Amino acid sequence: MDPARANALAVTLGTDAPEGALPPFFHQIYFWDPIGTAGLGRDGHPRVGQGIMPDMGLPRRMWAGGQLEFRAPLMAGVAAEKTSTVDQAVHKEGRTGPLGFVTIRHEIRQRGILCVTELQDIVYRQDPAPDAVQPEPPIAPTDGTVLLERSFSTTDLFRYSALTFNGHRIHYDLDYARQVEGYNGLVTHGPLLAQMLMLLAQRELGSLSRFDFRATAPALHDETLGFCMGQDGAMWVRGADGRQCMQATALA
Repeated sequence: MDPARANALAVTLGTDAPEGALPPFFHQIYFWDPIGTAGLGRDGHPRVGQGIMPDMGLPRRMWAGGQLEFRAPLMAGVAAEKTSTVDQAVHKEGRTGPLGFVTIRHEIRQRGILCVTELQDIVYRQDPAPDAVQPEPPIAPTDGTVLLERSFSTTDLFRYSALTFNGHRIHYDLDYARQVEGYNGLVTHGPLLAQMLMLLAQRELGSLSRFDFRATAPALHDETLGFCMGQDGAMWVRGADGRQCMQATALA
């Protein structure tokens, strides 16, 4: 796990460079599986049906949430291996039409020791109809402590996409994000929001044993976001208009 890559992420996030143990969730910038252009879908992600990802028959995808258990620290400069398997793949009917849910289990080991277990939840959706009415997003709580206010520039999104080898066009192609996927602007990565929450949780609680998060509304680039904490490890991201973009729970 190359320390230089972790240092580049720290610079992107505006935090101190890690020494020794990597901060929680920094493993997202490792374990790339590069695929040539011919193997990509219209959204810039690897086309579904390759590798372990099933084809759910729906064109739009997003990282819906995740559950992480931190069993031992991952150390910079030490070889690691990740094993990924499909836990489940199901179809459901949502407010906006059919949905496909896929849960991938990742296990990361160093020196034969299981360090991190992660369940990654991915949701697939239909393309939005031109006259579709977007569902109302949930309203963020107002009784917590705002630990950080921050916006993410297009450069921030580009750097995070590069470090995670994420080619999804909603993070850099404004015309695609608006005209094809129906967003009002470039979308800030859900994992980037979760990463910021985890760093703040570690600062407030000390080392983390578990972190669960779920995306509840898109966060758009350049809007000022509030990263908040309430009671019993509850956390959330509040959009500029008061909507809740992400909810999470952190345990020491």
